[in-house]
Amino acid sequence: MEWEKALQEIRPLSEQWLQKARERLDDLTKPRGSLGMLEDIAAKYVGIRQESPIQSPKKGIFVFVGDHEVVQEGVSAYPQEVTALMVRNFLAGGAGVNVLARCAGAEVTVIDIGMKEELKDAEGLVKKNVRRSAGNIARGQAMTLEEAREAISVGFEMAKEAHRRGLTLIGTGDMGIGNTTPSSAIFSCLLPAEVEEVTGKGTGLNAAAIRHKVEIIKKAIEVNSDNMNDPLSILASVGGLEIAGICGLCIGGAYYRIGVVVDGFISSAGALVAMRMHPLIKDYLFFSHCSSEKGHRVMFIKEGIKPMLDLDLRLGEGTGAAIGMQIIEDAIRIYNDMATFSQVGITPGA
Repeated sequence: MEWEKALQEIRPLSEQWLQKARERLDDLTKPRGSLGMLEDIAAKYVGIRQESPIQSPKKGIFVFVGDHEVVQEGVSAYPQEVTALMVRNFLAGGAGVNVLARCAGAEVTVIDIGMKEELKDAEGLVKKNVRRSAGNIARGQAMTLEEAREAISVGFEMAKEAHRRGLTLIGTGDMGIGNTTPSSAIFSCLLPAEVEEVTGKGTGLNAAAIRHKVEIIKKAIEVNSDNMNDPLSILASVGGLEIAGICGLCIGGAYYRIGVVVDGFISSAGALVAMRMHPLIKDYLFFSHCSSEKGHRVMFIKEGIKPMLDLDLRLGEGTGAAIGMQIIEDAIRIYNDMATFSQVGITPGA
């Protein structure tokens, strides 16, 4: 598949462009390094886009939607039917991601990659369904290896289309009742970490329900252990179709040199799979926030990543990515528009 070839062609950020960015940032009228992460973000974006000054980014958020039969095991506070209802809400422009995307000036694209229900009359829905819901991971695989590869391909195609449309900053989003369960399983396998370390309340489970969820995830890992040999087979065994789509979007972003703003816990599971497939993909990702899901913080610590924000969010959809895009826009404005010492005739330290 195209994404597999692209994976081999991902290159590190240009040190020349990174150095050029650092030199300009150090010449801005401020103490060196005083704008902290904003400076790091600006330099990284210059390294990705290889341009200075930076053109104003054209933004888009891609919300991948998939269902999970593991909800049959009682791991979610909401029924599976909510997935389709929320998709209609996205398409009507009434969800949290729509509101925040409008603030960020980002388009929202909603992709059916693995919904159980087929919404034939849903105008504006991108229909790329690979299969009607991921399987019950507590009893078998979420999908076949070929289905996982196809779902990654859908995400890669979205990045390719974003590149064709001139988007330069794309965000990940997800929707799928029950999807913190496969995400926790992926974190446990790929970090690695104990299941208890990376399993939280999801849509609002109480302590007893969280303990039950932990047991279901452990069962899923045990049931599928013989099939899990690498990131792709782990994704196929205990993941989800929307997680695979996000993985593909991250691969495509790195290949086409588009900055990818990663949303929360579920999006980070997809990003982690992509990073395990090729470590350089990490250089193209901006992690927008640390979710209130405790496993998200564990991932950041283990991977040595500092997210932009910590707002106790746990909604998903791409809401954190939309907010993160506004922070990146701030960093770009600082880089482009702030006066330099050279321009104002000041010699630092004089």
